[in-house]
Amino acid sequence: MPYTMLLTEKHDRILTLTINRPEVHNALNTEAWRELRAAVADARSDPEVGVVIITGAGHKSFVAGADVGFLAHRTPMDVLAGEPGAILAEIENLEKPVIAAVNGYALGGGCELALACDIRIASENAQFGQPEVNLGILPGGGGTQRLPRLIGMGRAKELIFTGEIIGAHEAERIGLVNRVVPQAQLIPAAREMCRRILAKSCLAVRVAKTVMNAGVAPNLHAGLLMERLGQTLLFGSEDRTERMNAFLEKRVPAAGER
Repeated sequence: MPYTMLLTEKHDRILTLTINRPEVHNALNTEAWRELRAAVADARSDPEVGVVIITGAGHKSFVAGADVGFLAHRTPMDVLAGEPGAILAEIENLEKPVIAAVNGYALGGGCELALACDIRIASENAQFGQPEVNLGILPGGGGTQRLPRLIGMGRAKELIFTGEIIGAHEAERIGLVNRVVPQAQLIPAAREMCRRILAKSCLAVRVAKTVMNAGVAPNLHAGLLMERLGQTLLFGSEDRTERMNAFLEKRVPAAGER
């Protein structure tokens, strides 16, 4: 299918998906989410695709989060439906390995997109964070569940509770990313990782991914459900409305619930 917010390139069994909204730092809106879902479905059924790379257009941002204008108009029932979370689960459960090539900002939904990938390679200018608390919500695309599993509960709580943004080398130190490379080497490094994987038994890699994901799936599924219910509750709050409006209006939010 033709895409308006996604660039695709397929070469030597490597499919590269590039979120292409650089004018808004590749922030994800409804259409971008759905195009990403369609591209992942195509990758699943395409026998010529062995590994997928996900990255962002330009050098400043991987994905700087969900589009706040998109978030501000979501209702609690929209959140309960959980479409972005379901799309990230589809990426996580794609039978083929998925590598995040993180260039620049990976914040909010962008960080959650990276977390849903199997391997994360970051450029030296990459920055990671879950700043949703600034908007009166929580990381609702799996961040409350996948981040603790990756870096440990204490560090994950610190990042989520404070909304702190960390650089690439700190992300590597705590295990959030696999490796850090210079900006110019990011896509070459991701492709080299793909080639190393493709040189192995595709069946063995597929089965390994499936059983590794299955090992944490029961608790993960329950956690993702609780996350979605918590986010639904927050989207019905006056505090969330005020904080998102303040963000869009570029002002300090009024004091909310303590």
